[in-house]
Parts: sequence; C-alpha cells; structure tokens
Amino acid sequence: MKILKTILPTAISLLALSACNNSDTAATNTNASNQNDSAQANTAHSKNSMLPDVKDFQQTIDGKQTNLYVLKNHNGMTAAITNYGGRLVSLVVPDKNGTLKDVVVGFDNVNDYTKGADTYFGATVGRYGNRIAKGKFNIDGKPYTLAINNAPNSLHGGNKGFSRVVWDGNQLNDSTLVLTYLSKDMEEGFPGNLNVKVTYSLTADNGLKIDYQATTDKKTIINLTNHSFFNLNGQGSGTILNHLLQINANKYTPVDSTLIPTGKLEPVAGTPFDFTKLTAIGSRINDTSKMQLKNGKGYDHNFVLNGSGMKHAATAIGDQSGIKMDVYTMEPGIQFYTGNFMEGAHSLMGGSKDEHRTAFCLETQHFPDSPNQPSFASTILSPGQTYKTTTIYKFSKQ
Repeated sequence: MKILKTILPTAISLLALSACNNSDTAATNTNASNQNDSAQANTAHSKNSMLPDVKDFQQTIDGKQTNLYVLKNHNGMTAAITNYGGRLVSLVVPDKNGTLKDVVVGFDNVNDYTKGADTYFGATVGRYGNRIAKGKFNIDGKPYTLAINNAPNSLHGGNKGFSRVVWDGNQLNDSTLVLTYLSKDMEEGFPGNLNVKVTYSLTADNGLKIDYQATTDKKTIINLTNHSFFNLNGQGSGTILNHLLQINANKYTPVDSTLIPTGKLEPVAGTPFDFTKLTAIGSRINDTSKMQLKNGKGYDHNFVLNGSGMKHAATAIGDQSGIKMDVYTMEPGIQFYTGNFMEGAHSLMGGSKDEHRTAFCLETQHFPDSPNQPSFASTILSPGQTYKTTTIYKFSKQ
C-alpha cells in the first residue's frame, strides 16, 4: 500500500499550514482559553470516575501548559487524553457484565509521564514510529542523521520525539479533541517544518478513532502511530498472556538481533507468528527454539496486513472481562508488542506496577526502517502533499 497523500492546490496547502501552525499570539490565546474551559468542565467528571484528576495534569512544561481532556459518548465510554505527548491516559469501557474497566495502562499524573526515557505509554509517536537502522537515512541522496536512543538504532522519533512535547489542544465537543504541533525543520534531525494534527474522537459504536494529518515545507519522512498499552481485563489485572488475539496478516517482517527488519516478508503459516485465527497470546511466546522470538524477547514484530485501504487489522479479547477490541486501519502494518521489556519499574494508576507482559501494544504503522528498505512502501512526504491516515480501536463484548 502506498503512503496515503492528497495533492492540494497551493492556496489550500498554505491555508492548511497556517491552520496547523499555532505560533501566532491569537491562536495561542484561543488554545489557552480552550484548555482552561475544558479543564473546568471536566474536573468534576474526573473526580467522580475511574479517571485521574484533571488538576494532576496541569503543569508548565517547556513553557507550555499541559492539561487532561475527558471525552465521552452516550454509551458511557470515556477517554482521558493529555496534551503532553498527545497521550491516551485512560480508556474506560464496559465488560461482559457491564462493569466498567480501564483498558489502557497509564499514570495518574503528568509528572510520571516525564520520567524515564522509555515511557511511551499512550503516546502519539513521531516523526517516525518504530526503528530506523543506525539512525541514518537519505532523501534524494542527501544524508540525515538521527539520535541513537535504542542502540544501535533510532527509535520513535529520537530523544525527544512527539511523545515528549506539549501539543496545542482544542476540545471541539464532548467526544472530539484536536491536538496540533509544529515540528520545526531539523528537530531531532528530521528535515522540514512539519505541521501535525491528531484528532481523537469517540464514536457512537464505542470506537476510539484517531485521525492523523500532516503537511511539510521540505521533503521529509513520516510514520505516526499511537503507543497505547492495553490490558483488556483492566489495568493492573495481571498477565495478558491468556488474552486471545487474531491478526489479519499472512506475512510478517522478520528482524535481526537489533530488531531491524531483514527486508524479507515471511509467511506466518507454521510459525509462532500465525495469529490468523484467535490464539492465546502466550501459547507459543516462550518457544526458545525460534530465533525471532529470541530477538524480540517475545513478540515485538511488524505484521504485514492483508488488504488495502481501511481494513480490519486485528481482534483482541480479554479472557476474564470478555471485552473485545477490534482494530481498523489504513496503514499497511501493525506492530505487535507483548511488554517484554516491562520490568515493574513504574508505579501505575491505582498502585499497580508495569510488570513483565501485563500489557500489549497493537501499533498501526508503515514498516520499521522503511527509509532504508527499497522494497517497503515509501514514507516520504513532499511539499504540496498531505499525509492522512486513520486508525480505530472499537470495543464490544464477546
């Protein structure tokens, strides 16, 4: 699947750039007002729910105000999102008995999200989600060098990717939040002034819809995703190894010992990577005879999704809760990660720890290291083009 881009007339492109750029004083004042209004409207709600307190997310970081925004739909589904890193903090949905469960692993205050180099919990990841080999790539023969923050590679946008910046937030209504950010030319080594817009919305059928959009004034690379950690039995409920999972992919991209794709697309049939039917996550995860599982210390691999356009990518089911999560995306791949590097180093909301394999990720994406893999779909975005992609996490009962 080719990267989705819409060529716009010059005048419309300039308007889009202007709309995304919140650097002017009027836009800043408007956003500040929206943040304050949202905070006042949501404080009472968050105090009397499973969600964290809005006040614990109101800080000044890098000279900008952070906040917590609460979204809800008419079915009782709620989501809490902070503009620090564009992060999904909580996602509360009913289980098979109608009991509300928070299915996203997160913290109850913004300060805990700022600690540790590896805390991608719930984050909007960019400019480039996943790994770039040795932190190097070329565009039209010109070399670019990124920070090596996952030796020997660059991971998730570098030392300070989109997960560690303060976005401008504008809550449009009860169920929709728009986040915007201007990533300046050569920020973290990436070329071009990139205007990014991420829209979170809760749908009437209990979906969390994430729309991504970006424009640039210089040819660059882009691969945006969301890095939420899920436990469908509820945050703090223990292992995810008994969850059932189906991934609609007949192939995956095997990796080397540093988790960079080899460039091959290998069939999943007859391997521990075959999730074409509902299978317990832990049923084959400890097959130490398989080098790929050794390389990732479990599952930390990109799957090549079947089909094109908007498609059903995956289904996960909590074995205790009966909560079913269906993932739909326009992206060609999905990274399945089983919390192999979670070591209980962080205290989460409710007092639980991020213990080994107590959460999993399904990150929709273009393939890792695509800028260095000619056989993979391009992730280049040029001036005059608009990057657009959508992912939906839809919840129901089994």
